[in-house]
Amino acid sequence: MRSTFHGLEVAKRSLFTQQAALNTTGHNIANANTRGYTRQVVNMVAAKPIEAFGLNRTTIPGQTGMGVEFSSITRIREKFLDDQFRNENKSFGNYAIQQDTLEKLEKIVNEPSDTGIRTVIEDFFNAWSDLSKSPENADGRKIVREQALALTDAFNHTAKSLQDLKDDLTENVNIKSQQINSIIRNIAQLNGEIQRIEGLGDNANDLRDQRDLITDELSQMINIRVTEGAGGYQVVMGGVELVTGMVPQELEPADLQAYFESGDLNSGEVFGMIHSRDHFVQGYIDDLDKLVDKLANGDMEVTLPAGSVLPEGRTLNGVLYAGATRTLTEDTKVTVKGLNGLHQLGYNFSSEPGGLPFFTNADGSTDNIKAGSITLNRELADNPTKIATSMRMVTQDGEETVVRGNNSLALLFSQVRDSRINFGTEADPDLATVDSYFRSVVGQLGIQAQEANRQLANSKTLVDQVDSRRQSVSGVSLDEEMANLIKFQHAYNAAARNMTMIDETLNKVINGMGIVGR
Repeated sequence: MRSTFHGLEVAKRSLFTQQAALNTTGHNIANANTRGYTRQVVNMVAAKPIEAFGLNRTTIPGQTGMGVEFSSITRIREKFLDDQFRNENKSFGNYAIQQDTLEKLEKIVNEPSDTGIRTVIEDFFNAWSDLSKSPENADGRKIVREQALALTDAFNHTAKSLQDLKDDLTENVNIKSQQINSIIRNIAQLNGEIQRIEGLGDNANDLRDQRDLITDELSQMINIRVTEGAGGYQVVMGGVELVTGMVPQELEPADLQAYFESGDLNSGEVFGMIHSRDHFVQGYIDDLDKLVDKLANGDMEVTLPAGSVLPEGRTLNGVLYAGATRTLTEDTKVTVKGLNGLHQLGYNFSSEPGGLPFFTNADGSTDNIKAGSITLNRELADNPTKIATSMRMVTQDGEETVVRGNNSLALLFSQVRDSRINFGTEADPDLATVDSYFRSVVGQLGIQAQEANRQLANSKTLVDQVDSRRQSVSGVSLDEEMANLIKFQHAYNAAARNMTMIDETLNKVINGMGIVGR
């Protein structure tokens, strides 16, 4: 015969299992909007059937079932989608930083506009053109001085803004290294906690969600590959092990720079910061420095008009001009060293032999002039009458006197805007005007920004697509959970009704049988 209380055990197990399912469904509903949460399910199995107690084998056909049990509560998650998401997420982080950096560069360069460097350069040459119309006018020289100072201020400000952006990217790398180390430590700690809990036979679902969430965040910062072993997640960046079991390998900013150079760091936000800093920002700093230095000292070809009197002992194109040869008898093409070399061929009001260098660094040096330190020669800024405009001298009573009304040098200065300067090297010349060179730099920036926007849009689409697929598997659907809630509730009510029926049956057996004849 079978156990009298068998039905109670079956009903009890059903109640416990359906209650666990209801609680898990409630947990899913409660975390429907929780970032990184993975929906959980109760895995129900039929309980192992057993023979009636005290018998070796029942003579009743078949086995008596023992109801239902739940073997585990697990997450619904696909590792393939996690790996795919992290692989796309690193590219998204990289392009997001590049796009942001190039957008800031566009704001700094501010071209085309009426207030950018091109406008200031144009105003500078226009001032020389106006001065050439009245070279003996002191006010015209003051205007040239002010336009020159405005030009150097524009270069200084742009260079400072570029350097500030470069410093900001360096500081962001330092901050990201701290965030990376914090995540690495947390992953190692969660590995230990998950291993301890699951060693007791339970599933650490919520802790696994936390670990996956911060791993996703890490994948946007640096390129990582994640594998799961007996000790938990192993996180690797290129050939560098960041997390092995409960042991984290923290990174310093210098380490990130070294791994960037070695190729172990090849994507993610940190890669984007270093690449943007060293390639984009530094590239435009170098371009601006080259523009400034070549404008001041670069090789440019000018045509000196006949009748010009060169300073004594000046050598141009390998020809020494001294004595009577100083006076040119015909138009002569020569190569001068930028505006500095051109200005030194002229004369100011005081008839000094040769002008001063027009531009210098802030420390007064004229070699390798930088955009961040270029300034108008201090002597010219303090005394604009020293700005040379004339290339003619007359001799009176044995003394040479400048022809103040001559505008040869002022005209040559105004024509430099159309002169082709060698922005390359002697072995690899790159001849271009100041305007065309700067336009090429601005055009390059526009193309790079456009490409970064395109790459970011494509990467965002891929990330959203993979994440949508992942959410369709792992995310909580309130409609589905409400349907499950009703289903498990009805099952629980039925199990409770079954237990009530067994209770009434046993009550009849225990209290209503065997009382005949009393």
